[in-house]
Amino acid sequence: MGRAKAIIIKAVDNVATATSEILPETDIILKTNKNNLKIHVLERIPFGHKFAIKSIDKNEKIIKYGEAIGVASKNIKVGEHVHVHNLKPIRGRGDLNKK
Repeated sequence: MGRAKAIIIKAVDNVATATSEILPETDIILKTNKNNLKIHVLERIPFGHKFAIKSIDKNEKIIKYGEAIGVASKNIKVGEHVHVHNLKPIRGRGDLNKK
């Protein structure tokens, strides 16, 4: 059995991270705590980048490492690339704490 193309860090995450480049229109199997999850990847996912493993609505939190790392700036479909074009970061932003 070959190396996994992507990993889910924590069970609550709504994104997975590519461990190698994933080409568009590729079906992959992700291991979870309870079972395997089949995802149809819609776009090219570069090594180290994220993609949605659940539908994510606009303004919904993006969860990686079991933590919110940002919010969706638009609706994101299962299998879509999650990056700066559709994610607003919320971590490390001092401007969000200003009143």
